[in-house]
Amino acid sequence: MSELATRDLIIDVPGRESGTALNITLEPGQVWGVLGPNGAGKTTLLHTLAGLNAPRSGRVQLGDKPLSQLRRRQVAQRLGLVFQDRQDGFPATVLETALIGRHPYLSLWQMEGADDYARAEAALEKLDVAHLRDRLVSTLSGGERQRVAMATVLTQAPNIWLADEPTNHLDLHHQSEVMALLAEQAAEGSAVMMCLHDLNLAARWCDHILLLYPSGEACWGPRDNMLVPSALERLYQQRLATVEVDGAPVFVPIQARRR
Repeated sequence: MSELATRDLIIDVPGRESGTALNITLEPGQVWGVLGPNGAGKTTLLHTLAGLNAPRSGRVQLGDKPLSQLRRRQVAQRLGLVFQDRQDGFPATVLETALIGRHPYLSLWQMEGADDYARAEAALEKLDVAHLRDRLVSTLSGGERQRVAMATVLTQAPNIWLADEPTNHLDLHHQSEVMALLAEQAAEGSAVMMCLHDLNLAARWCDHILLLYPSGEACWGPRDNMLVPSALERLYQQRLATVEVDGAPVFVPIQARRR
């Protein structure tokens, strides 16, 4: 299994002069949650880790090599990225979209085989979109499109998952299903990092947390060390109440009283 690591990494956020240098190792079996307010750089971080954005300084390392020295096909065979929102460049059915996950393993002009189709169909079934296999993705709801995006990466079968708001557009049931899927991937030896806005999803499903502040400051560590009210209230500029439900903390915003 591959490790994804950052070495003195500073992401390139427009208008931000500097920030905390990130030295993080994403190891097999771990589930990382990235938390921060809008504009803190969560999406920029994931895109940098995936090699889509160049860092301002430092580097990203995949296994024993800098990410920048690997061919895109090599990266795609080991690392999968779920975008927060995706634009469809051409008309494609749900099954055709899921099969894109197999492209890193195919040679030029090679067609998908029976195993590729089996993987794609199993992934669609897992994400509860198999019944939509022949529908054009452009006709789907936001939640259905998000589940197809997850199924595409599941078909890709990477060792490392980077997911930007994986529960975006999803109803409560499918939020739980998607988070359980990501936890299952980690339990099977993959490494997972996801950007989240929901503190309670992070508290229940993540074992490590990275807090990103708009100033560029960052801190990270095991979940129980990071999800404390003093740190989170400073992160979001919001008072919080905390209760425990089923062994996990639940954070509730406290509305300031009007004078």
